Amino acid sequence: MSTLRVLLHAPTADGLARARRNARNLVKARDDAQVLIVANGAAVPAALAEPDPVTDRWLRLCRNTLTAQGLDNTAGHEEVEAAVVFLAERQADGWAYIRA
Repeated sequence: MSTLRVLLHAPTADGLARARRNARNLVKARDDAQVLIVANGAAVPAALAEPDPVTDRWLRLCRNTLTAQGLDNTAGHEEVEAAVVFLAERQADGWAYIRA
């Protein structure tokens, strides 16, 4: 079986919480899985306000959201230019998309 590659899209604060739980459950069940949590919209300020040392290594923040909401990524999370582009490109590369 090939390695699972999963994109968890978190557009809301509740979605971010679900994505973090889903990411933990995924790597617990399949330790070779690749997972990314892509946060935009209301999930971005939530990610900045509530860090998670376990799942933040998989977190990608939308730079468009940071700019639009006037937020600074002082935590140094990895950023993507636009969540929509990143999600579409990864899906084209065979990653599975799940909206959290």
